[in-house]
Amino acid sequence: MMLKGLLYLVVLQLLGSLINALFLPGLPGSIIGLLLLFGCLLLRGEVPEPLRLAANGLLQYLPLFLVVPAAGIMVSGDKLLGELPAIAAALVLSLLVTVPFCGWLLQTLARRMERDP
Repeated sequence: MMLKGLLYLVVLQLLGSLINALFLPGLPGSIIGLLLLFGCLLLRGEVPEPLRLAANGLLQYLPLFLVVPAAGIMVSGDKLLGELPAIAAALVLSLLVTVPFCGWLLQTLARRMERDP
């Protein structure tokens, strides 16, 4: 059953790579595959059991995906220090945009829940 779910994921990844090669070279094939998966799940309205089993099986290995970026940060420390002002500006700007938006969204959702219990 889990193999069937993994097959779904691989087929959608391959379709995303094909669409990437033919039509959208600026967008990675894996991202296109995830968007295809999201669209399929929206159309279906639920997550099929084989896909749920495959996702749960892969979820325990998710922290391993952070090893490569962490190693890249350790190797490219000098380049990152050279770009520190730009990185700090991007972080501060994103903080100034995200925090008010999250507050507004929380208030909106709280009002909606009060209206429609």
